[in-house]
Amino acid sequence: MKKTKPHYILCLFPILILIILLAYNVILFGDESLSGANQLALLISASIATVIGLKFRTVNFKKILKDISSSIANTTPAIIILLLIGALTGTWLISGIVPAMIYYGLQILNPKVFLFATAIISAIVSLATGSSWSTIATIGIALLGIGKALGLPIGLIAGAIISGAYFGDKMSPLSDTTNLAPVSSGTDLFTHIKYMTYTTIPSFIITLIIFLIIGINFREATGENTDEILNAISSTFNINGWLFSIPIIIILLIIKKTPAIAVLIIGTFLAGISTIFFQPEIIKIIANSNQLDFYSCYFTIVSSMTGEISISTNTEIKSLKSMMDSLLYSGGMAGMMNTIWLIICAMIFGGAMQSTGLLKKIAEPILKYAKNTGNLIATTAGTCIFFNLTASDQYLSIVVPGRMFSDSYKKNNLAPENLSRTIEDSGTVTSVLVPWNTCGATQSAVLGVATFTYLPYCFFNLISPIMSIIYGYLNIKIRKLTK
Repeated sequence: MKKTKPHYILCLFPILILIILLAYNVILFGDESLSGANQLALLISASIATVIGLKFRTVNFKKILKDISSSIANTTPAIIILLLIGALTGTWLISGIVPAMIYYGLQILNPKVFLFATAIISAIVSLATGSSWSTIATIGIALLGIGKALGLPIGLIAGAIISGAYFGDKMSPLSDTTNLAPVSSGTDLFTHIKYMTYTTIPSFIITLIIFLIIGINFREATGENTDEILNAISSTFNINGWLFSIPIIIILLIIKKTPAIAVLIIGTFLAGISTIFFQPEIIKIIANSNQLDFYSCYFTIVSSMTGEISISTNTEIKSLKSMMDSLLYSGGMAGMMNTIWLIICAMIFGGAMQSTGLLKKIAEPILKYAKNTGNLIATTAGTCIFFNLTASDQYLSIVVPGRMFSDSYKKNNLAPENLSRTIEDSGTVTSVLVPWNTCGATQSAVLGVATFTYLPYCFFNLISPIMSIIYGYLNIKIRKLTK
């Protein structure tokens, strides 16, 4: 096959088609676009990329399939984690862990400072654990329930949770992305973290101020129903302090660098066991049984792990009942299937674009515009976001730009920590804002909030790349190479 170079516009064609289809799907299907329409859009775009690659490059179909398979294989841990998160949320619901967090949280957290406190709590837990995913799947779910009970919009609550979780993840030496960025750029971990503080802390302070202003000016919609909510939870579940021992154990395990899969399995198992001891009435209700025996316990725990569970309360207020039904609901593993399907299709698209060389072809001209410090940092940030949009993978948005721009930073006499900071400021934090990215798809499924619903309120994630670019153009904390 004779090797020819496709026109630049033709290389962009699969991405343009994808953007058009995704936009139309959102307009036509709304949140239901994640149930198949967006997956089909990714497959169509992958097919177009494959056809272009076969026609213009020395690549055969077998090679493309192999690269796509490799791309999908890289998501295996994420898919397993997603399934286990589904199981964990189900058992944490029936065991009373999440209801207990909501119950005590409603009494402690004031609606005026809730968003501010949520961002800080998520940041602390994520900083300690080094994992935004674990933070959102545990503390995040409880905070979302508290916020909904207080009458706050779910987009705002999710935005505060994600902002805090990604700040902690970004600054934690335990985080995988925080370790990956300096390796990809050629600097060391703690130099990287030190240089990130210059842009990351101001970004988070601005985020906290925004959430505080919103909270102070927000009018409570259901604050008057707080007593009814507390009564509904306490009359349905056996609420006690012992339920918090399991979240504490989970956080300690994560801090000890226990693998995420093992942590989720342990958390699910402990919650299932605690259900038998603390929530026997819930077991009888779900199993439709008059007695607590092996059958009813097994049926209830397995049902909560694998499928939908909805626990009804005794409240007679219709509006409150609807809210409680949404608070006390879990989709289990089955609820994660649309997200897993989306991730697989996204990896097919990313694998096809990378295998055919279209991503590389698109990225090459970008380097020509990076002639000064400001332009170089802005171009790096834009490239990271571009890879989040096209490759659908957070790690590729860190590794590929890190390799691409390494020589350019050296030529401009810039220390590698400038590069590592920029790719974290733009690659790590924006991945969760893309619905078909592994991070965006996962957090949307875990919280049960559409990506475009929380996106406008993820202030930290939106401010971070802008802050990095501003520092570049104003030459603030830009370290030069030393001999």
